[in-house]
Amino acid sequence: MLKSIVLVVVFAVVVTHAQFKCPKNRGQFEDEIQCDKYYECDEGVAKEKYCADGLVFDQSIKLVNKCDQPFNVDCGDRVELQEPQGTTEFCPRKNGFFSHPDPSICNIFFSCINGEETEMTCTGALHFDEKSGTCVWPDVAARTGCARNNDNKKLDDGFACPKEKQFDKNGQMVIHPNFPHPTDCSRFYYCLSGIEPRLGQCDPGLVYNEEISRCDAAENVPECKDWYKDDNEKKAH
Repeated sequence: MLKSIVLVVVFAVVVTHAQFKCPKNRGQFEDEIQCDKYYECDEGVAKEKYCADGLVFDQSIKLVNKCDQPFNVDCGDRVELQEPQGTTEFCPRKNGFFSHPDPSICNIFFSCINGEETEMTCTGALHFDEKSGTCVWPDVAARTGCARNNDNKKLDDGFACPKEKQFDKNGQMVIHPNFPHPTDCSRFYYCLSGIEPRLGQCDPGLVYNEEISRCDAAENVPECKDWYKDDNEKKAH
């Protein structure tokens, strides 16, 4: 009885292979059902192959290796994948980029290459997004249960980055916005990724111009036009 079952399984596999017909005599072609499975045709004979665990096949890639990260490939209806071969809780599959296993930690993720993980951290207030494989703004990632990080960070003088997103005159969001210093024309604040406060210093002779969001000649900033007046007078004497 067991021998009969084995023969049936083997026969089913042979039939499956026989059903795939090479579109061309040579080349690599995607499986219709499984996204990480493909066929390599040589003289019209198909050989079944698989991408490394965690990668999927993209027939449009011009290179010999047509396996890529899932977020770079539109698998369409080819939703099936091989069984995961992950080595640790941080690498559920041997290759790819994966969120931290703790759902409340959204700014840390892991890069896995052949089962070896490397911990990585998003800058500022960004969260890791598995759909794009990149760090994005929290509202774009739309992850739930994330612990707030980098909140209430202040410089020694009390400056903290505004929580509201900043936009330029064209309506484009500013990733690292600048802000004028309240008492020192030669200084300014800037916020890395909109949340990490830093104190900036203009080059000698320049002042911060809020209108253009960068350092400029003092005569172009009315409220700071005399900022270096005393220094110039001292040099004259």
